[in-house]
Amino acid sequence: MSQQHPERWLARGHVFPLGEQVLLMAVLNVTSDSFSDGGRFFDPDRAVVAALKMIEEGADILDIGGESSRPGAQPISLDEELERVVPIVAKLAGRVRVPISVDTTKAEVARRCLDLGASIINDISALRHDPEMAEVVRQYGAGLILMHMLGEPATMQLNPSYTDVIEEVYDFLRSRIEAAVAWGIDRERIAVDPGIGFGKRLEDNLALLDQLASLTGLGRPIVIGPSRKGFLGTLLGRSVLEREWGTAAAVAAVVLNGAHVVRVHAVSEMKDVVRVSQAIRAAGQRLPVQ
Repeated sequence: MSQQHPERWLARGHVFPLGEQVLLMAVLNVTSDSFSDGGRFFDPDRAVVAALKMIEEGADILDIGGESSRPGAQPISLDEELERVVPIVAKLAGRVRVPISVDTTKAEVARRCLDLGASIINDISALRHDPEMAEVVRQYGAGLILMHMLGEPATMQLNPSYTDVIEEVYDFLRSRIEAAVAWGIDRERIAVDPGIGFGKRLEDNLALLDQLASLTGLGRPIVIGPSRKGFLGTLLGRSVLEREWGTAAAVAAVVLNGAHVVRVHAVSEMKDVVRVSQAIRAAGQRLPVQ
């Protein structure tokens, strides 16, 4: 797992340089049952106001999702997901300066949103759910996030188990990168996400945060979303909306350990955490080797 440092991430017309700056991906859930903010932005007008506020606070990417992936969540129909997501993307595309990512496993949702101007598809199934997804991503030249998940959202937290979580997540993501490339997707358009909270025990999440730098061997940007996750609740004994201090600690850790993109809910607060953490990381990288 030797370190490789990708220089850029491509997403349609966007080129993200992957140097010292860590990108903030703001999470906008337009669902009724998301674990962190279910129902808050279900109304399209409220969702648009929230999105514009996130961008004003410093979001580099806006990630919109219409289907909850919380532990135990049940799948929704294609029509329901389209009804939730498409109006929001339609209202924002062309109006906002930052690229729009769509969190979906359904090729038709991806296609409709890319038609409207979205730039990135965040597929938590890593192209395993819908056989048409890879072709949609390839056809549009979209950016793609491949995530590790053990099982499905409805069952992923029912006794997950690993022999070596770091090695298993690494091998899975490597295989999904190669599958995507084999389907014609440009390697420079691919990013990877270890899937914090997706079929992971507390110790698995902590190990992934601690050893995140091991994923640099994949040679692709690392996206990670520790924000308000259940492992923080387990550690701190706090409800979802009381986990911002814990989230801040996790965000600082992943930035120091090599993350390129961090998914967050509280943009303004986490922007400061990222700026300080990346300054510390940059200072360390400039030190001479002893």
